[in-house]
Amino acid sequence: MIQAKDNPRYDYLMSIVNIMPDSPGVYRYYDAEGTIIYVGKAKNLKRRVSSYFTKEHESRRTANLVRQIYDLKYIVVNTENDALNLENRMIKAHQPKYNVLLKDGKTYPWICVRNEAFPRVFLTRNVVKDGSSYFGPYTNIMVAKTLIDLFERIYKIRTCSLNLQATMIEEKNYKVCLKYHIEKCLAPCANHISRETYQEGIEEIKQILRGRTSELIRTLHEQMIAKASEMKFEEAAAIKERCELIESYRTRSNIVPSTISNVDVFAYDEEENNAVVAYFHIMQGAIIQSYIFEYRKNIDEEKEDVLALGISEMRERFESMSQEVIVPFAPSMLPEGVECTIPQRGDKRKLLELADKNCKQYRIDQIKQAEKLNPEQRNLRLLAEIQKQLGLPKMPMHIESFDNSNVSGTDAVASCVVFIAGKPDKKQYRRFNIKTVVGADDYASMHEVVMRRYRRVIEEQLEVPDLVIADGGVGQMGVIREALIDLESQYVAAHIRGEIDEKSLHEIREKLQIPVGGLVKDGHHRTRQLLFGNPAKEVDVKPGSNLFHLLERIQEEVHRFAISFHRDKRSKSQVKSELDNIPGIGPKTRQELIKALKSVKRIKEATIAELTAIVGSSKAQKIQKYFDASRETSAN
Repeated sequence: MIQAKDNPRYDYLMSIVNIMPDSPGVYRYYDAEGTIIYVGKAKNLKRRVSSYFTKEHESRRTANLVRQIYDLKYIVVNTENDALNLENRMIKAHQPKYNVLLKDGKTYPWICVRNEAFPRVFLTRNVVKDGSSYFGPYTNIMVAKTLIDLFERIYKIRTCSLNLQATMIEEKNYKVCLKYHIEKCLAPCANHISRETYQEGIEEIKQILRGRTSELIRTLHEQMIAKASEMKFEEAAAIKERCELIESYRTRSNIVPSTISNVDVFAYDEEENNAVVAYFHIMQGAIIQSYIFEYRKNIDEEKEDVLALGISEMRERFESMSQEVIVPFAPSMLPEGVECTIPQRGDKRKLLELADKNCKQYRIDQIKQAEKLNPEQRNLRLLAEIQKQLGLPKMPMHIESFDNSNVSGTDAVASCVVFIAGKPDKKQYRRFNIKTVVGADDYASMHEVVMRRYRRVIEEQLEVPDLVIADGGVGQMGVIREALIDLESQYVAAHIRGEIDEKSLHEIREKLQIPVGGLVKDGHHRTRQLLFGNPAKEVDVKPGSNLFHLLERIQEEVHRFAISFHRDKRSKSQVKSELDNIPGIGPKTRQELIKALKSVKRIKEATIAELTAIVGSSKAQKIQKYFDASRETSAN
């Protein structure tokens, strides 16, 4: 732990802290060069700032901040809300090194209603302060495009980029385009619609974009009734069609009852160094604004503080005046006059869960994008997940796995495969012939192989694995641990005999403290679960997940390697039993015979002429003489 007293300016800083007021305010920390390195808000300035200098800090980042503070200043404000707003503005202005900083790299599209005589409505990613109206942003571009299509269909607004001027329209300087002829534009350029009538349609579009569809439909319904009473049935029918299209859109876009209106929803998700906040603005049951943003955390900020900053940022950015915010937990501060709701059930809970789902999807999308740009990132993430799941002291960059193979106790072999950074490193694979075990004893074979493997690792100073995985359950795990303990005991005995010194023994014993896991298969010989610990417990790894597939690959690879080695050895032993005992016939000659005749059976049945053509007359006679004698022995 690092104490604030380690700061050489501690006494000076405490002299300022001791005279600070118990009032709301904003404080700033400066480094020796006079640069602001942190800005914070507080309900009680004295109590908040003194906590930095009177507590021990386990977090390295917070400790580094406290150590670098050279000076501090503060501003007293009237309310907590003022402190929140001032902090937000100062962070934006100074971008302090240790503050939670908004990572706002992704630009979502907005729908722009252009400030023109005959306004256009279009998608844009650039918000320009030119008097135009902007609605959004839209995290789903298809929703925005659907709205644009709806407006063009209902209101037949212009889509051209002509700079329409009243004098030029009156002088008929413009010609109608194809869209007018196919009835997709009202041709304001040719004065086929008045500016006032066109603007009425634009105002209705703005109402839809603001989510006020109920009021709009009610107004249109009244107009339709009035037109019908005036016997203007064609105009009434046109209004009815507009009502039906808008109603259809409203029905599709509402996710909760329309009684929930003018509400902000915030969801929160955090990891060690960053936090993600999802924001929805709800009008009449529909999401009319949504945004997902990320904060980089440079010290251990409380989640309540980060959420408070996010609420302030989004309400300012989107000029929200809603008096209710739906949140997963209470933020440290709220804007003045705003009520906080933490729903446990019902439609508001449904909104919060949807926002939370978007938070998690944002994280998933980030991971996928990072893995797409850097394929190695995926494996590192999986290894970090293994480290977290198993509580390992470090990321298992080096994993080794063992498996045995034999048939009825014959040709017993074992294999060791090595995965570096989540990928197989075949140059480091090792095969073992079982030397000390007679018969089919998998446990004894595993014990022998593990001792041989790590004795060589120690003596040749090779890299020690971060994790060993047995291709088996509790029994195999126990044998591997026992082998490591027995190997350690041998080195302890060597130390007692004076063969190795104390320092070397200590280093060896540290190296042999290797975490051991096991992979268990189901009845179909497929990976079923990961075991870890002593006593072994099942680790929660979701089947079908990327982590599960990595473990599955390790198990399949060690089994494949062991089986292929055993198959090769068995094949060689079968050939050896027939040919190796023939006097005067060496490995090269045996290889030529097998290559030409394919099997020992065909070699036995070959004529002297056939053998001579392959290996010469002298060797052919030795081979035929040997097999003739074998046949006579079998006959007797």
